[in-house]
Amino acid sequence: MERQDKDLAWMLQFENIAWYENGRVDILDRRIYPIEVRKVSCRSHREVAAAIKDMVTQSAGPYVACSMGMALAAYECRGRAEAEQIAYLEDAAYTISHARPTTTWRMQKICESCLAVAREALASGAADVSEVIKEFAVEQNNQRYAGIGVVGRYLAELFPSKGAIMTQCFAETIVGMMLREAKAQNKDIKLFCPETRPFFQGSRLTASVCHDMGFDVTVITDNMPAAVMKNEGIDLFTSAADVICCDGHVVNKVGTYQIAIAAKYHGIPYYVSGAPDQGHITIDTVQIEMRNPDDVLEAIGQPTANQNVKGYYPAFDITPPELVTGVVTDQGVLNPLKLADYEAGPDDFLV
Repeated sequence: MERQDKDLAWMLQFENIAWYENGRVDILDRRIYPIEVRKVSCRSHREVAAAIKDMVTQSAGPYVACSMGMALAAYECRGRAEAEQIAYLEDAAYTISHARPTTTWRMQKICESCLAVAREALASGAADVSEVIKEFAVEQNNQRYAGIGVVGRYLAELFPSKGAIMTQCFAETIVGMMLREAKAQNKDIKLFCPETRPFFQGSRLTASVCHDMGFDVTVITDNMPAAVMKNEGIDLFTSAADVICCDGHVVNKVGTYQIAIAAKYHGIPYYVSGAPDQGHITIDTVQIEMRNPDDVLEAIGQPTANQNVKGYYPAFDITPPELVTGVVTDQGVLNPLKLADYEAGPDDFLV
């Protein structure tokens, strides 16, 4: 297998996202990276689900942790009768896929794929189902990277030959792929990354990937995008999405909506990358996750407000299609109001 993570930043290497080995799953703790480089070791699939819920990994990280968690679940029930193992894995699939509500549909699809592999392996008498699922997970992730590589090429083609790009939150693999493609296309770009409170994925994760791949990157606070667009000549705004509804609504890290509004006002195109979610035909089916409001009263563990006041923390917001210039997919750039043109495959998890 030719590894598709070649030449990408350290934290985008397969082993540094989530990795199953010898009865445990190690997940890079993105809540503290790069200030500290530490991995959370999970000894059960329930610990994997808890790590996903607790934001140990974000963006597309949970999709990798999900399949590795299924491999761990297979290890947990090894040696039992075939029917008992299937039942155990079905229960594990539910637990892992429902760790965070907004992305449940995608997580369910991944778990279902792992279950199908497990059933086939058990029926054929495989000695170690956990390794079979792990090998499947690695291959699936490699295929996802390959698909995102195509998205990265289409996205980089939209960049000016020399200019400034604004991102939002941490768009995982697409950041690495678009930058690798930008280099291949000789694009001279600099990046501006809003910090993305309260977990600072933009300042810690996106900016780290940009820096590690050799690009000029500047971190800005979350209340600066409009001013930076005006003063620094931003040419294009881009993000990935946790959900792209088939009606063109984009669900992404809270703050995306306001940046899209500012981009529209300044005449700056906004391109979102990913695949339309066939499980969300309209925005009405999306549940916006509400997280612990106390998280907004601190910054990386340090209080930043009077602890007697209230916080408010929706994890995502909704950007309507009229603010989206185009949806960049592995099939090209689509009009957000014509996503029915996208021919969905069985594993469209492009992030």
